[in-house]
Amino acid sequence: MDDTGAPTIVLVHGAWADATGFDPEIRALRERGFTAIAFANPLRDLAGDARYLAEFLKTRSGPIVLVGHSYGGNVISVAATGNDQVKALVYFNGWMCDEGESQQQLLDRFEGSLVGPSVRPVPFTAPDGSEGADLYLDRDAFRATFAADVDEQTAAVMAAAQRPYGAAAFAGAPSSTPAWKSLPCWYLLGTEDKAVPPALQKFMAERANATIVEVRSSHVSFVSQPEAATQLILQAVEATSGRRR
Repeated sequence: MDDTGAPTIVLVHGAWADATGFDPEIRALRERGFTAIAFANPLRDLAGDARYLAEFLKTRSGPIVLVGHSYGGNVISVAATGNDQVKALVYFNGWMCDEGESQQQLLDRFEGSLVGPSVRPVPFTAPDGSEGADLYLDRDAFRATFAADVDEQTAAVMAAAQRPYGAAAFAGAPSSTPAWKSLPCWYLLGTEDKAVPPALQKFMAERANATIVEVRSSHVSFVSQPEAATQLILQAVEATSGRRR
């Protein structure tokens, strides 16, 4: 927390992305005097990723606003549980699974995702000898599936730099009550999303009684609509801390 009493804003990326994707939001928040931190999400498994984030949050003093994109939404929902410092949750096209509910279960209920046919699993052996799989998006399908409203050159770089998504993370489900049931939430809904169908986003956001802002964007709304993403964060900050935009 800075001298003004403003919250620290922690941004958590999702699958097939990394923390540098929040560059425009971080710049805009810093220009307004906020401390913004882009967290490196391991993308290995939900319980472990959330625990890693929860431990990091304990190193911060003062109030926190957590921001999660896509799978990062599930991570912040689990990590914030029991942490009184977290005052608000902000989701960009984010997953908000309930206790015991997986992403696949929700995708089976809402048609329209292009992720399934675009995923390319790559097997690996963990240090303990167990077998696992990393999920990548096919580079030729990356833009259409993930970032259709981003220019071709930028989308190509994003595809080349994509972080692998552990199959265990994709299959994970919260094992306890997620924080979105008790904390105020804000949701940026991408109406042109081909990864998480807009109807599914709306279902999750409404279930959480989130404040919803719709933008005409692909799955990476924080890349293609950075001003809308930043304003939603600031709205959450103002509502929960009194710090004006």
